[in-house]
Parts: sequence; structure tokens; C-alpha cells
Amino acid sequence: MSLPVSPARARWRRWLPWALALLVALLAWGTLRWRPVSVDAVSAQQAPLLQTLQFSARVKTPARVELGSTLTARVSRVLVKEGDAVRAGQALILLEDDEPRAALLQAQANLQQAQAKLQGQQALSLPNATAALSQADANERAAERELVRAQELVAQGFYSQQKLDEAQRALDVARAAREAGRAQVQANGLRGTERGNALAQVEAAEAARDAARARLAQHALRAPGDGRVLVRSVEPGQIVQAGKALLTVSVAGPLELLAPVDERFLAQLKPGQRARVLADAYPDRPFDARVERLAPSVNAQSGSVEVTLVLPGAPPDFLREDMTLSVEVVTGSRDAARVLPLRALRTPRAGLPADRAVVLVAESGRAVEREVTLGLRTLSQVEVLAGLGDADRVLLDATASPGQRVRPRDVKPVTQPKP
Repeated sequence: MSLPVSPARARWRRWLPWALALLVALLAWGTLRWRPVSVDAVSAQQAPLLQTLQFSARVKTPARVELGSTLTARVSRVLVKEGDAVRAGQALILLEDDEPRAALLQAQANLQQAQAKLQGQQALSLPNATAALSQADANERAAERELVRAQELVAQGFYSQQKLDEAQRALDVARAAREAGRAQVQANGLRGTERGNALAQVEAAEAARDAARARLAQHALRAPGDGRVLVRSVEPGQIVQAGKALLTVSVAGPLELLAPVDERFLAQLKPGQRARVLADAYPDRPFDARVERLAPSVNAQSGSVEVTLVLPGAPPDFLREDMTLSVEVVTGSRDAARVLPLRALRTPRAGLPADRAVVLVAESGRAVEREVTLGLRTLSQVEVLAGLGDADRVLLDATASPGQRVRPRDVKPVTQPKP
């Protein structure tokens, strides 16, 4: 016969498993809390360091010109197609020019007529006027002698007063003829009015010819410089309007690469830095470039600054207008630097300068925060300028927390090849 169980003992039996479970949990928590956690760690290593900045760029030629007609006309011929290389002054589009060509022929004929008139004035008018003046001088001298003779004869009573008056009138007529001849010679001289009128007619005819030639030239669209046709928007027989773009031509010149770079990296860039460029379509044909200039302002919408790069030599033959390229610019290098893996840096602390960071260092078996000063930075490594000793072991586990007991486990850091 079993003895009855007291209520207190029954309650104890009921709660005993729960108490044992709690005790086991506390023991496990204490064990985990006080047992050091194995954590990957590294020491700052002396190694070469090459800091680069990577971004995308596009190909741009210095000038892209849209060619259009200055008048309304029908297209006679289109002499180029897209992709054609052109030379400066080469005719690209011809417009119908029958009317302006006829106007030019007429202007040239008028010029020839004016020139012939000027030559005739020089060859005939001036000599004739000179001869007429000589004849007038001779007539004047003869009239003067006749007047003197008439005066003598009137004084002797052989001539009447009427005869003397006739001699005086003859002299006046001779003098008037001489003045007219002199005026005619002056008019046909180098500074005379007749020659001036002839020269003015020649100049007016030349101006009319030049205007007709300019109007005819407007019927041929020519390349503004050496380059390549990018876009053709016209066909023969089409009637074009003034100002409408018919061809787009890239004018040859120093090739440039344009890249919008986040303004955060502006301090790393400066003119003269060398770069390596790669086209996605030609991954096995990289080429060199150089930072030429930085835009003086930042794009307010995108928060980027435009960087221009140039090629030191001849551009590769596969480059095309607006082609997208990958650019890597060398912004800094060290032959020997104290480096850490970039993942050793903790989440940035509020208010900490950009050149400062926090790492966890193993000290006396615990994780301790340490503030360090940084230098160059790559995609995987960072230079440490101050804050760490050669023997310090920096923890790499992002889950480790300050004060935690740790057991550092050394790992081999990955270093860059020497630049």
C-alpha cells in the first residue's frame, strides 16, 4: 500500500523539469558568454597600393555640325551617305542651280562690258581729248595773232571797227574751246569724272558678279572640315526648306572622352592623371588616356561633374561617336603602404571625418574599438596612416561587438600587385 503524496511534494515534482531546463539554459548561456569566440583577424601589412577610380564615359568629337540649306530649292544630287569620310570643302549636296547659274553668266557679261568701256576710255577718250586740247590751244594762238593784226590795221585805217570786233569774237571762241578741251582732258584723266564713272561701273559689275557667284554657291552644301557623315536626312528630288538640317557631320579633331563622375570623388581627380580605357565590344583592346580637364561646375540635377579625357596618340580604329567606354583612372599610388582589408572598417560613426574610421582590435582577449586615420582606398583595401601598431590584430567579423571575448584567428590578407 503506497503512502499518500503531499501537495507540496506534488508541486515540486511538477515544476522540477522546468527548473532543470532553466538551469541547463543558464549554464549554456554562461558558457557561451564567457567562452571566447574564434574571429578572423589580420595585422596591417606593408604592401604596394594602387588607388583607382572607375566610371563610364562616352566618345565625343569636338564638333558635330548640322548642315542645312539657306534657301528653298529642289535637291539635284546627294553625293555622300552615312559613314562616308569627307574632306574640307567637299561638295555633299547639290541643289538645282539653273537660274543662279544664268544670273552669274549675265553678271559676268555685264562686267566684261564695263571693263571694255573702261579700257576704251583709257585707250581712246583720253587721247582724243588731249588732241582736241592741243588743237584748241593752236586755234587760240592763231586768234590772238589775228586780233593783234586787226588792231594794227584798224589803227592804220585799213580795217573798220567791225573787223576788229570779229577778230575779238574769234579769240573768245578759241579760248572757250580751249577751256572745254582742258575740261575734257581732266574728265578723262586718272582722277577725272569720266574715268571715275567708268571705274564705278566696273566695281558695280564686279559686286553684282560676286553676289551672283555667292547665290550660286548656296546651291552646293560643302563639308566645313575633314570629318565623317553621321546622319543623312535628304534624298534627290526632295524640296528642302531653309534652315532644315539635311546632314550631320562630325568634324575631325582631337578625340575626347566625356564622363559624368559623382561629385564625391572630385577631390581624387586632377588633370594629368593617367587612365586605362576599355570598350565592351573590344575587351581585348584596351588603350591609354589622360585626364585633360574637369568642368568648373557640378550638375545640380545629377550631382556629377563632367570629366574630359584625351588620348595621347592616335585613337583606335574601332572607336565610334557616342560609344560607351569603361574608364579606370589612377588617382594615387604607394610603393609601400600599411594596408588593411576594406571589410575591416566598421559602420561609419556619426560626426567622424571622412579620413577617419573605427576598427575592432583584439586586446587581452576582448574586442576593443580603435579609431584610425586613413589614406588611399581601393575597392578591397585601405591605407592606414595612424592608429594601429604593427602587432595589433584587427578583427574582420562584422558580427563581433565591442567588449566581446574573442580568440583571433589569423588569416592571410589579399594584396595588390606592385603598380
